[in-house]
Amino acid sequence: MDDQLIIDGLCERNESSLQDLRIKYEGRLFKTAYNFLNNSQDAEECVSDTLLKAWNNIPPQRPDMLGAYLAKIARNLALNKLKAKNTQKRGGERTAALEELAYTLPASYHTTPEGVYDANQTTQAINTFLDGVKKTERMVFVLRYFYGESVLDIAERLAYSESKVKSLLFRTRKKLKLHLEKEGVLV
Repeated sequence: MDDQLIIDGLCERNESSLQDLRIKYEGRLFKTAYNFLNNSQDAEECVSDTLLKAWNNIPPQRPDMLGAYLAKIARNLALNKLKAKNTQKRGGERTAALEELAYTLPASYHTTPEGVYDANQTTQAINTFLDGVKKTERMVFVLRYFYGESVLDIAERLAYSESKVKSLLFRTRKKLKLHLEKEGVLV
């Protein structure tokens, strides 16, 4: 199942393309949502909501990287669900990754035009930063902070020790903070 064929089918409102999308990406989307929610039912709901959002948004959108597009939707839905569930009951890997970044990234306020602009500038600065780091640093960073994977899972996936993964994450966060400050992003 080629992504472009799936996107073409979604643009034509072909329901079999939605089924192809589910078959190809359901497992990855579930894992992404589950990493943050630690609850199978909530993760399944996020997968369904992600597929519905993709159905509603394609067209007019035609993502270049369908997998990343869907993962971003699933991640955002999971984070919103996590936040709505209970921000007072923190714990586990799902919030540990977010807390690690708390001292690196600025607080985001999307309620004003200035806040939206600042968030977009921060996103661009992070993307520029990630384009400039080594592939292993980028991979570890994205697995941890975008997909919400645990340090242990990353270590096993990449055949690294947990301490190496922790060290890479620490150094990469430190470099990111310096990069953001250099770019004028208030941290």
